[in-house]
Amino acid sequence: MSVEHEDVTAGPHAGNPAGNLKELIESELYMPFPPLRNPHESEAAAGVEEWLRSWGLTDDPAVAAMIARTRPAELASYNSPTMDAGILRIVANQIAYQFVFDDRAEEIGRRRPSRLLPMLCESIAVLRDGRPPTTPLGAALADLHRQVQERCTPDQAARWAWHGREYVHGLLYEAVAQTDPPRVRVGLCGSIRSLTAGVEPFYPLCEAAQPHELSPGELWHPAMRRLRRLSADAAVWIPDLFSAVKEQREGGVINLALAYAREHHCTLPQAVRLAIGRINRTIREFERLSEQIRPRSSPAALGYVDGMAGWIRGCYYWSRDVPRYADTATVPVG
Repeated sequence: MSVEHEDVTAGPHAGNPAGNLKELIESELYMPFPPLRNPHESEAAAGVEEWLRSWGLTDDPAVAAMIARTRPAELASYNSPTMDAGILRIVANQIAYQFVFDDRAEEIGRRRPSRLLPMLCESIAVLRDGRPPTTPLGAALADLHRQVQERCTPDQAARWAWHGREYVHGLLYEAVAQTDPPRVRVGLCGSIRSLTAGVEPFYPLCEAAQPHELSPGELWHPAMRRLRRLSADAAVWIPDLFSAVKEQREGGVINLALAYAREHHCTLPQAVRLAIGRINRTIREFERLSEQIRPRSSPAALGYVDGMAGWIRGCYYWSRDVPRYADTATVPVG
């Protein structure tokens, strides 16, 4: 399978001081993984549009506009550059679904978290109990679950559903936190963000993309569990850097950069620098640990780790140019 490379570099640019927040992130964030894109991206983009339309999720013009600004197939392409067309389409569908679900949850639960309960309980019933959905969002989730079950082993599909339920529970914690922003310091923000990241539900699909199933000893080895935590954190904290302007304007709370700004009473560029330091340490630990386990890992395990690295890489290159976060370039550093 061919993989498309882009002539883009990331990392410190000596002698080129940052003029705005986007340039600051690009110059100071450590990104050792080169940009790659899946050759099936255009097929996945067409498939996402068709899938969202078939479940009525883009009937609302505002949702359709949000998807156009978010480009879920592009994010899937960056994150999963070597996956076959079938798995890539599932990844793209799931990314699109989570953006729709997440934005709806924010809108409903911002003032009264209890209003989220019917929406979240439906998702849990679909994922845990296999109950029939009652809303278009629930129907889309049930179809995603079907796609995963058809492509993954039973154990992989069970892990996908379990991570999905964690993500759903995390949205309730986020809604509660929104009611009392001063209490949400960096530590608490990180704990909630680890749930609402929505990255770990994709890792069973990284498993399914391998030629052989990982052994339980490899999958549950402490080093592999640590790699999952590091990759998921880095993958979600990177978009937090680029989305901080948007979240600040909309009154968002669960964002790593904004949490640093609240805790340290500093400007947004200063908070972004603090967040970048934490992300850089996380990525370097992921690099070191993945190299340590490489000599004793099977080809399937190595491919799985590469899949996790893909989410770190992809979330960075996608966040830089996606219209959803375009306001990052409008904030001066000085």
